[in-house]
Amino acid sequence: MNNAIKPQGCTNLKLRQLDRVVTRHYDQYVARAGLKNTQYALLSHVIRLGPIRPGDLARHMQMDASTLTRNLQPLAAQGWLVIGAGPDSRSRLVEATEAGIAKRAEGQRAWRLAQTALNERLGEERVVELHRLLDACMACLADEAGEDSP
Repeated sequence: MNNAIKPQGCTNLKLRQLDRVVTRHYDQYVARAGLKNTQYALLSHVIRLGPIRPGDLARHMQMDASTLTRNLQPLAAQGWLVIGAGPDSRSRLVEATEAGIAKRAEGQRAWRLAQTALNERLGEERVVELHRLLDACMACLADEAGEDSP
């Protein structure tokens, strides 16, 4: 008799369910800064990596280029990002404006409150273990697909 532990259910479904619950948690906090979770993440990446070409940004965020383009538009419309000319006539660069940097700082304060509340609810040890497990899984899947892990 095999007493080995076997996974039950669909991993994709379980991850999506967890993602929805965690996203709602963060959204409740980040919305106080007038941002969606995705907008806060995008601003943060552009500020950390920018000025950056949209294709490079999409790769860093592990996001489809067309999804990135759709997500950039409202941030540019708000004046938080500028999508300008790149080093040659065929390239573009995304860069945060001063207003975008200020908005990200406001969002970061809300994000910190969300992270602290999540750490308290789940327990810091569990959150550290979750991060370790997720990073290891992403590295395994990136290796399998011949991609670089983030």
